[in-house]
Amino acid sequence: QVQLVESGGGLVQAGASLRLSCVVSGRPLYRAIMGWFRQAPGKEREFVASISWNGEQVLYPDSVKGRFTISRDNGKNTVYLQMNSLKPEDTAVYYCAAKFTVAVATISESARYDAWGQGTQVTVSS
Repeated sequence: QVQLVESGGGLVQAGASLRLSCVVSGRPLYRAIMGWFRQAPGKEREFVASISWNGEQVLYPDSVKGRFTISRDNGKNTVYLQMNSLKPEDTAVYYCAAKFTVAVATISESARYDAWGQGTQVTVSS
């Protein structure tokens, strides 16, 4: 059974950086499109980043482009989200997600992912 475990969240001031990690177990990561999503209180889950299984393709929404970077280490079964220049509006629970496929692609729609982590809280104070 596949499991995704996020870590690295915390409370930081605006302008600071955080790096989130997502460790995948139960299935090899090298055949998975990975994504990061976030959900703030009272809001819908929002797409943050996606990376193809080989790392050649990445996708971001405009809200985080240029500030967030998704990366992966298939040998360590781990995906990362480097978040720089954090803003109070980045405050949310951040989730990683996996779509197991041989396709080289990225995915922004949450419904297309197969497995999810439990989330890690990121709070940015002004």
